[in-house]
Amino acid sequence: MQLLLFGLFLFMYLITFTRNLLIMLAIISDSHLHMPMYFFLSNLSFADICFTSTTIPKMLINIQTQSQVINSAGCLSQIVFFLVFGCLDNLILIMMAYDHFVAISHPLYYTVIMNPKICGMLALGSWFLSVMGSLLDTWTVLRLSFCMNMNIPHLFCDLPEVLKLT
Repeated sequence: MQLLLFGLFLFMYLITFTRNLLIMLAIISDSHLHMPMYFFLSNLSFADICFTSTTIPKMLINIQTQSQVINSAGCLSQIVFFLVFGCLDNLILIMMAYDHFVAISHPLYYTVIMNPKICGMLALGSWFLSVMGSLLDTWTVLRLSFCMNMNIPHLFCDLPEVLKLT
């Protein structure tokens, strides 16, 4: 059963990684795709690669070694990156929705409103918000006291499960 799960999750991870990488390469290589919608789509693909890479490799190692041990530093870093890229996914989807809203409701002003500078500022702002939100949650977790024997019965360090250990 472990080998089947390992193969299934490895296959899904490789498909996800390859698909998002191909999307990013297609957008970068084709100059016709240098528009706000595709800029946000390439950012979303990058965030998805990073989001899946925070938990799946450790899960594959856990399945292969049949060990679910993770130290506190590894757990904390996994929480940080999981929150950063999860929040970033949501913020990029919001930016894409705003891009579609502007394209539909203000088609004549679309190129003025969604210029490259604004798109870059929106992307930078979403990175800033997701990192700050993640650091705020992580800082809160660092201020808590834990038992010495931390054992999380999940495949990755989830914030609610870590909070139960306080």
